[in-house]
Amino acid sequence: MTESQARFALGQLVTHRLFGYRGVVFDVDPVFQGSDEWYERNAKSRPPRDRPWYRVLVDGQPLETYVAERNLEPDEESRPIRHPLADQIFSGFYDGQYVLRERHN
Repeated sequence: MTESQARFALGQLVTHRLFGYRGVVFDVDPVFQGSDEWYERNAKSRPPRDRPWYRVLVDGQPLETYVAERNLEPDEESRPIRHPLADQIFSGFYDGQYVLRERHN
């Protein structure tokens, strides 16, 4: 497998190309990190495993998704999402992008 640079940044708004939902990226894996079973069950379009995958908070739903890079595009609306975890993960929304909270160990 070859690792590649992520196209989307943490806090960036995205839209799912196939399902049309909006969301915000809150985690990035350089390559697929799920199990073979999860991939077979959920990745119906068989996106590449050796490209970045993103964890996304879904706008208007209490859902998180794990999405292949090829299924995302930049969001055109540039307005905040509504998600119960957004305020826990991000400290604010500025110029169309979320800012991650600082993590303290």
